[in-house]
Amino acid sequence: MRKYLIPSITFALLVLPFTSAWADKYSDTIDIFKQAGQSGNFFANSYGYAVFPTIGKAGVVVGGAHGSGRVYKQGTHVGDTSMTQVSVGFQLGGQAFSQIVFLQDERAFNEFTGGNFEFGAGVGAVAITAGAQATTSTSGASAGASGGRHDATTAGEYYKGMAVFTVAKGGLMFELSVAGQKFNYYPI
Repeated sequence: MRKYLIPSITFALLVLPFTSAWADKYSDTIDIFKQAGQSGNFFANSYGYAVFPTIGKAGVVVGGAHGSGRVYKQGTHVGDTSMTQVSVGFQLGGQAFSQIVFLQDERAFNEFTGGNFEFGAGVGAVAITAGAQATTSTSGASAGASGGRHDATTAGEYYKGMAVFTVAKGGLMFELSVAGQKFNYYPI
């Protein structure tokens, strides 16, 4: 019995710090957006939102991005999501950013969580931890600016029931491309 007790305690002590860090990345990201200018107001008037603590993006002519996140309905975690992006055009570099997609009403929430959801075609420029970005497409638009995770500011509004905000975390990406984002939803 004793020979199993020590490995079990050791395993628990090693895993415990990582489980709390795993949970904190979502609440930390949500706090950043709550304190980042106009995006903070969206929490009070949105039906739900999808939050991505880190999306990694890289490209040389053809690029891609991917990230995993959580979906919240009226503040309660109801599922998980993943985002994949493919882009074509002038682009060079890599970048990491956080993203939140606010869903204005039940219709927008049901569209997003209905399985596979797609939107986007845009132009952007992001450098190190300061960035400015504008995106427009047939299915949505977003705008935002940030100085990094501690001094982020945002501006935007709903378009067809959705509003998207990003905060640059780091990297260097020069981009003039057409991109599409695809989201998959997995209920819990």
